[in-house]
Formats: sequence, C-alpha cells, structure tokens
Amino acid sequence: MSYVAPRSAERTVATALHPNWWWGFALYAAISAVHITALFVGAEAVSGPSKLALMPALALAVLWAGRGSTWSTTYTLLFVAIALSWIGDGAGAFFPTAPTLPIMLGFFGLAHLCYIWLFTKRLAARRFPRWSLVYAAWWIALVAILVPIILSQIGGGPMAIAVSIYGIVLGATAATAARCHPIIAWGGAFFLASDTILAFRLFTPEAMPDWTSGMVMLTYCLGQGLIAAGVIISDRQRTTSQDRTR
Repeated sequence: MSYVAPRSAERTVATALHPNWWWGFALYAAISAVHITALFVGAEAVSGPSKLALMPALALAVLWAGRGSTWSTTYTLLFVAIALSWIGDGAGAFFPTAPTLPIMLGFFGLAHLCYIWLFTKRLAARRFPRWSLVYAAWWIALVAILVPIILSQIGGGPMAIAVSIYGIVLGATAATAARCHPIIAWGGAFFLASDTILAFRLFTPEAMPDWTSGMVMLTYCLGQGLIAAGVIISDRQRTTSQDRTR
C-alpha cells in the first residue's frame, strides 16, 4: 500500500477498487477449500499445514486488494486481528508444551477486540439494528447450556468463566459487525457460528459428529474472508466519499 496524492480527483480514482482486487481472495479461497476438504475426508497430513497457511493467505489477499490506498488505523487493526487469529489457529503448534485451549481463547479474544475497535470506531455506518439483539439471546443460551457442563468437569470453574467472557467478546464482534457493510455483518455472523460449533465440539464431543470439524472451519474461513473483504470495500467507499466532499 502506498500514499495517495491528496488531490481530490487523483484520490477518487486511486481509491476505487482495482478490477482484479479479488485475485488474492481467490488464493485464500483455494487454500480454504483444500483445508476444509482435508478435514471432511480426515486427511490430517494436509489439514494441519493448510490451517497454518490460511491467515497468511488472507493477509496477502488484503495487501493485494488494498494496494494504492493510504495506510491507516483501519488496515493496522485488520492486519493485527489476522495475525492474532493466525497464532490462535496454530496455538497447538506454536506452544506445544502449553494448554492449547486457553492460549487459543486468549489470542482469538484479542483478535475480536481488534475487530470490535475497527467496526465501532472506523467502519460503523448505522446504529445497532434491532435484529442484532439475537446475539444477546445467543450468549444467554450458550451460557445456559455449556456452563453447567463445563462446571461438572474437574477444574471447570475457571474455564466456565473464560468461555463466558469469550462469548461476550465474540457476540460483541458479531453485533458491532452488524453496524457495518453487509459483507462485514455476514462475516461476523459466520465467525460466531464457527466458534459456536467449536464450543459444542469441545465440551459436548459425544453429541457432535465428525463432520462438524469441517463445518467449524468452513464457517470460520467464510467469516474471516468476508470480514476482510468487507473492510477493504468499506474503507475504499469511505475514502472516496470523503474525497468527493472536499
């Protein structure tokens, strides 16, 4: 990404999306497809490495799509969220001697805080829609179902608190995404769906068939990809709109 000249006419042209801006997302989609397919067929030799390639591919997609734009807090927050998500994805590989779940929750929690800041302070286009109240109902239902199960496990108290707090942050991400471009709103919803499926796989594994592992990553890849694409589109539209008012 490079600095764009301040003249209004030049900036309006420069901030328009390039016709081939989506090529990087095609690469991300291809890697996602490989990873998800590997999960569904049980190819662990492929699913592990491909998972670690997801967020770097998404970062490259953002770099490609955002070229020509001015670097801003918007892109900083997006890249930090992607980087934190990458560490969360690879918690087991990066910290092999530490408990995976707390580390994963910690890094994804930080990623969600970046997204909340980004959506609220940089990209919000409207008030909270009424339908976003569904996310509050989702959190209440999640806590009501999972917390008793977690508490019944040895040492479940701290984990129940962590899951409840993480649920608040996750729900806030989806709710604040609802204030933004529709693509971002859908991304937030898919991200929430992914972590919801994952939560039930972790704490009620006997009730979740094997194919739900693929569904976790299918919804996750959709969520992250849609959020990134929506941020780029929203930033370009916002910049162009500001230029036209000068």
